[in-house]
Amino acid sequence: MKTMLNSALKSAVVALSLLCLPVVAHAQDALESITKAGVLKVAVPQDFPPFGSVGPDMKPRGYDIDMAELIAKGLGVKTELVPVTSANRIPYLTTGKVDLVISSLGKNPDREKVIDFSLPYAPFYNGVFGPEGLSISGPEQLAGKVVGVTRGSIEDLELTKVAPATADVKRYEDNNGTISAFLSGQVELVATGNVVAAAILEKNPPKKPLLKFLIKNSPNYVGINKGETALTEKVNAIITAARADGSLDAISKTWLGAPLPASF
Repeated sequence: MKTMLNSALKSAVVALSLLCLPVVAHAQDALESITKAGVLKVAVPQDFPPFGSVGPDMKPRGYDIDMAELIAKGLGVKTELVPVTSANRIPYLTTGKVDLVISSLGKNPDREKVIDFSLPYAPFYNGVFGPEGLSISGPEQLAGKVVGVTRGSIEDLELTKVAPATADVKRYEDNNGTISAFLSGQVELVATGNVVAAAILEKNPPKKPLLKFLIKNSPNYVGINKGETALTEKVNAIITAARADGSLDAISKTWLGAPLPASF
């Protein structure tokens, strides 16, 4: 009886081991395929500057483009950039048209059911911005200050939650109105997104909007197919190294006009 029990137990262990083999093999598939092909196919934006757009030379440019090149270099392969929209970027990944999504992709519970995510690689946030000489480090210091914001925007809603009653919040109908109010001196500070602030900085105005403090943070992540453990670990290692050696900070300065936030 004992012999039969041991035999049955060994058979169960062997069967379980065999069941696990395909899972382990699958976890290596994407990284092995990329390495063997010598090419990393990456979904990138083409109409969302400064993360991705088409330059005057008709070549893709932007934060996400540089990030794709950085990861490909870390993998020791070439890059194949695949332009996508917000609607099709995840389907392109799940159907195997691309290996990674680097397209200003935020993380949320619904997306986490479908794909996996890397460590964050780019800051995407709403904050309060102002000129260099103005010392502001938190919402309580907005008391008595004039702050511009676009009416009905996320930053308007978030600013309303934290601004003291004595802050003079002036609301404008669109981002252009908010930006113009800041540049012309109608307001001391603006509550806006870092992408909008980067667009202002790119024009190199005399009055530069520099980040004073964050209102809401929603960084960007690399999208990776479910179960691709080896590829996820490798991408995370590349991002971690890029943070440590300053490469990621350099990309942020190039495209967002500012270093990575201290809390990033």
